[in-house]
Amino acid sequence: MTAVRLDKVRKTFGATVALDDISLQINAGELFFLLGPSGCGKSTLLRLIAGLHEPTGGRVFFNDKVVTPLGTEHRNAVMCFQSYALWPHMTVADNVRFGLKVRKVKRKERNARVAEVLKLVRMEDLALRKPNELSGGQQQRVALARALAVKPACLLLDEPLSNLDAKLRHEMRAEIRRICKEAGFTTIYVTHDQKEALSVADRIAVMKDGRVAQVGAPAELYGRPKSSFVADFIGQTNLIPGTVVARMGNLFEVNTAAGMIQVLAGDDAAASSLPAKDKVLLSIRPEQIHPSRSTVSPPPGRNRLSGEAVETTFFGETSEHVVLIGEQRIRFIRTPPMLDGSGKMTVEFDAQDVVILQD
Repeated sequence: MTAVRLDKVRKTFGATVALDDISLQINAGELFFLLGPSGCGKSTLLRLIAGLHEPTGGRVFFNDKVVTPLGTEHRNAVMCFQSYALWPHMTVADNVRFGLKVRKVKRKERNARVAEVLKLVRMEDLALRKPNELSGGQQQRVALARALAVKPACLLLDEPLSNLDAKLRHEMRAEIRRICKEAGFTTIYVTHDQKEALSVADRIAVMKDGRVAQVGAPAELYGRPKSSFVADFIGQTNLIPGTVVARMGNLFEVNTAAGMIQVLAGDDAAASSLPAKDKVLLSIRPEQIHPSRSTVSPPPGRNRLSGEAVETTFFGETSEHVVLIGEQRIRFIRTPPMLDGSGKMTVEFDAQDVVILQD
């Protein structure tokens, strides 16, 4: 297995800076995602790792070897594109076999590898079909099998599910993870789909404007984002500006347009170092906010705010509600759905579920 390290990588196209001082450590056997909006540089970074682009500055390592000057044919970093790029006149088996023939692998070993990877992607029964006889998900499996057959040092996936419909994309997420983890290859996966990244990745690098905004495990990025960009890009959140007015250990009181909100900073070093009277931005996930009808005072560490319900959206298994509290709109999600979402409404949430952002 191959560990990939990027050391202060930079890439420019004329006056345009596509990647700016990117340093990353991707562990051997890891399923690592590059996540971000269109134009953030994630596909450029993937192509640079593949050797399809040469960096303007910095170095790329495979294990301890510098591969920056090597072409893609000398790195064995195999890339799967959005279009699958299958030969239409070849059978599934011949498509998978193609890369092995180019590498002059002996016939007996070729056949063994083809059989092995087709079994891995559960396509052995369709080995004699042509690509136009397959569904989009099946074609994606063939493209993966072809890449895995050559035993890549690093498997690179560029938005592999973007051509599939929503239901099939959802089904293929678990399959992609199963295939990559069973194969054991280091995999770097580009997407702009947050749910895809959260459900499949071991770790994620969130990118913005050619830089890495934050790296972490899915639960860490979702639960403890370091910036408003990460908090808002990964899932939905309520961003509430305020001012710290008091602090008791790691418990902060923040004055906001919705009223006073308690925040339990936990082990967040940046939040714990805040002095009183600092302006901050609070992030509260909609699913962590709940309607309340209690008339008893909330216990310490529990926030309760009241306002007017102004918007309700029904999604089937959930409903989404917007409550206007003072001058602040606060969104929350209810599962199972709440159909009566109008009039005066009181909501509650725990102080430990509020994250302090300093931007």
